Amino acid sequence: MPKARAGKRPERREGRAGGILFNTGAGQHILKNPLVVNSIIDKAALRRTDVVLEVGPGTGNLTVKMLEKVKKVIACEIDPRLVGELQKRVQGTCLANKLEIKVGDVLKTDLPFFDACVANLPYQISSPFVFKLLLHRPFFRCAILMFQREFALRLVAKPGSKLYCRLSINTQLLARVDHLMKVGKNNFRPPPKVESSVVRIEPKNPPPPINFQEWDGLVRIAFVRKNKTLSAAFKSSAVEQLLDHNYRIHCSLHNTEIPENFKIAEKIQTVLKDTGYSDKRARSMDIDDFIRCLCLSFLWYYQHSSKPVSNLLLFETPLSVSPKTKEFTLWA
Repeated sequence: MPKARAGKRPERREGRAGGILFNTGAGQHILKNPLVVNSIIDKAALRRTDVVLEVGPGTGNLTVKMLEKVKKVIACEIDPRLVGELQKRVQGTCLANKLEIKVGDVLKTDLPFFDACVANLPYQISSPFVFKLLLHRPFFRCAILMFQREFALRLVAKPGSKLYCRLSINTQLLARVDHLMKVGKNNFRPPPKVESSVVRIEPKNPPPPINFQEWDGLVRIAFVRKNKTLSAAFKSSAVEQLLDHNYRIHCSLHNTEIPENFKIAEKIQTVLKDTGYSDKRARSMDIDDFIRCLCLSFLWYYQHSSKPVSNLLLFETPLSVSPKTKEFTLWA
């Protein structure tokens, strides 16, 4: 019997600065350059009446500067040591009453009301946190967030770019996204292994009135192989089985008779050809292209139920997590 091989442990590097031992394996890289701190705050265009959400405040370099400008800062921090440092930073000052600290995992808690979000995020939570932000209600005005450079470039990538992916189109469907500035490794302590970037995210209000489940199903199919034509992508046996199932469920719910010689493969190719999408490729399709695809006759892209379901629009569905991977599913 072969020996079981232990899985590779995630790398854990630690750095000491100012008496605190930072766990870089948990994404603890403190932004130390005051010029970068001030630039981020300037780009957030904060107002005196604002309530600001900050995730991962660390030792409070951003926090203190924001407290001087806004009504309130709600800082979410998972590390009790850093919570203590942040409390010491404002203790006995006029800023203390303007700071609220929430201790715990921001991904597992409900977000409070806020006008703007400004954060130097732990990079490993970038994707699920962006998803959580864009589903948050009521709408916030904007978010100014520090990300790993490659992730930031994927957020803003346009059709035709090598970095254009599901993350790009899903984010841009829901928000206006701009790359604001690059931030080098040496602006942090301890310095990370990767370069960073600051991005502005402004949610679209109202969001596009489309069916989230259908959108997600279509984009998943198209981006499995983003360089393939839609005609080729839809010839996958798994895709054909899914669309055939959905078509039959739809007909059953609407008492529509299905022809004896019906073949979903022929139906798919006919619809794609008639609408001019056969030779389109996901890598070069923009949001309008995908929205038009949602209107293709008699094609449904998400797993239908045999029971009638309400036409849930985008954002009216709950945050979904894959039961197998425990990961958020919108951005993969």
